[in-house]
Amino acid sequence: MKSSSVIHFWSATPTPLTADRRVDDASVERMVRDALANRITGLFLGGTCGEGPWLPNRERSRLVKAVAAAAGGRLELIAQVSDNSVARIVDNMRDAAEAGATMVMIASPATLLNGTPDRIAAHFEEAVAASPLPVGIYDLGAHRPHAIPVDRLKRILLLPKVRLVKDSSGQPERQAAALAARAEKPSLLLFNGDEFACLKYLEAGYNGFMFGGAVAVGPHMHRIAELFLAGRLDEARAADEEMRQILYAIYGGKNISCWLTGLKYYMVRKGIFATTESFLGYPLTDECRAAIERYVQTGSLR
Repeated sequence: MKSSSVIHFWSATPTPLTADRRVDDASVERMVRDALANRITGLFLGGTCGEGPWLPNRERSRLVKAVAAAAGGRLELIAQVSDNSVARIVDNMRDAAEAGATMVMIASPATLLNGTPDRIAAHFEEAVAASPLPVGIYDLGAHRPHAIPVDRLKRILLLPKVRLVKDSSGQPERQAAALAARAEKPSLLLFNGDEFACLKYLEAGYNGFMFGGAVAVGPHMHRIAELFLAGRLDEARAADEEMRQILYAIYGGKNISCWLTGLKYYMVRKGIFATTESFLGYPLTDECRAAIERYVQTGSLR
């Protein structure tokens, strides 16, 4: 099923850091230029790949300000504002709006006491109602302990301020709820957050992509979309598989052992980031390093 002749390409960007783990403004400028060159239309800032849950508040605001200044209105900017209470989320929303974000993204809280279905739903409903900006819902499903109950998901996606969904759940029932909400609210944008299943979500009717590895596979995403829209599905599946293997190589294999460090090393080798510094401490194996070198030099793993 094709939902639209237009497919949206967003990047859930990694955050470039200096050796002392501050936002690297010069690398941010290069990252924005690279995103524009790869026909990316929106950036998700401070998500999981962007280390938002680990960045100090002041650095999250610096990140949004630096990206907004570099983008100059040429990109949509959605900043993660997730937190453990609505009051904290609202503070984060105000900071993001002042820094230049055009939207905010809410994921399930890491900690929520009395986490009944009603309380989880209220957490989102109250935060969305208070937002000064349009809202995205980052749906991680069973990957988080306090996910929006699937029987409440559609209701939350239909809230007037909710503009988009980043679906990283991998759960068919949550996909069905998102599609049902979009059927009632055609303006709702559904983004696939699973870089290992891009074509599947396009075939389901999703509007586009939003994942961290997008910084490394921009041309591949566009190729998959072009083949899909042309109805050349066998070729699209082959392109999807090629992109999947490239991402596994950058991430350190199917166990994702080098995940964020591998992605940042790719950005260093492309001359975009200055360091591979992160808060998460993933290793970089010799095998992963060698695969990234091949990909940087040849554009493939061969």
